[in-house]
Amino acid sequence: GDFRYTSAMQGEPALRGRHIDRLYLDNTHCHPQRALPSRALATRQAAHLIRAHPQHHVVIGVYTLGKETLLVDLALEFSTWVVVSPSRLEQMRLLELPDVFTAEEGAGWIRAVDVAEIRWDTLVSWNALHPTIAIIPTGRPVKVTHPNIHLIPYSDHSSFAELCEFVKWLKPCSIIPIVKGNMCQVYFQEYLSSAPQVLPDFQVPKPVQKSGQRQSQRRGQKPTSLWKRAPWRSVPRGVVYESPEKNTEKSEAFTDVKVPQHYCEPALCSKEGCTCHRGEKEELSGEQLETAGAAPVCSEHLATGFAEQYLLTPLNVLKQNSSRTFDELVEDFFRKGDTP
Repeated sequence: GDFRYTSAMQGEPALRGRHIDRLYLDNTHCHPQRALPSRALATRQAAHLIRAHPQHHVVIGVYTLGKETLLVDLALEFSTWVVVSPSRLEQMRLLELPDVFTAEEGAGWIRAVDVAEIRWDTLVSWNALHPTIAIIPTGRPVKVTHPNIHLIPYSDHSSFAELCEFVKWLKPCSIIPIVKGNMCQVYFQEYLSSAPQVLPDFQVPKPVQKSGQRQSQRRGQKPTSLWKRAPWRSVPRGVVYESPEKNTEKSEAFTDVKVPQHYCEPALCSKEGCTCHRGEKEELSGEQLETAGAAPVCSEHLATGFAEQYLLTPLNVLKQNSSRTFDELVEDFFRKGDTP
């Protein structure tokens, strides 16, 4: 994220005397020509500019996050509310900033807007209502399209001199820049530590390995075994090509279908613990189905009838049949299952 170095960071216990293998560095201004003043000095420059236009309203362009401290300092400096949008006001409250922001139009003469609103046409419209200057606090080069647009070198990113001071003090073994395409390691090579780096341990924990083995074992099972384990209250679907919300009425017709308990013939199954040895043909409730899903079930004798066909049938094919036709097919399938 954004990082602005100050010398006070050298007193942080978490950073003092630490061995740093890799330093992920905010290298936004990593160039010798990017000379930036401190944020305190940039704030004084903004205040001086505002005092030079005592009869003007002030519009400050900011991004979604950042520059909040500048807005607070200017509000306290000039004893005025900073007018923001309702959504930004809620954001300022979540950040627990001082109570200097309001969404009431006209309550203050300093206003914070999205930086994209600072354009030639908006300055013309604002000045038609009241003399207005716009301030863009940034350390980057920006093209100015109106004489009333002013750039203030206020940045939440470290200057080049600050980056050099920080790396020289921290002495990491290597630097990984977070801004791609801006290779700045060459500037810090002389400040890097020559101590050997400690490579991270990429060994997979045992619980994760077991989980991966269970997933690989499931890949060879039939889709009906997954359908059997799931609670029946969640309607099984095949390959979904459309949003489920578009087919709410059709999916409701499937919720009353009952799941047959017996998935294999007792005469053919010899595995202990299989549900077919219970000897009773009781219907399972939703909670019992969840429990039965964890019990050992003989996967070799799973039914491959209408239920499996439905699971593997795309939704657009099922839509060709009316809900009444589907109900008749389900009843016919269960009727065949009851016959000896």
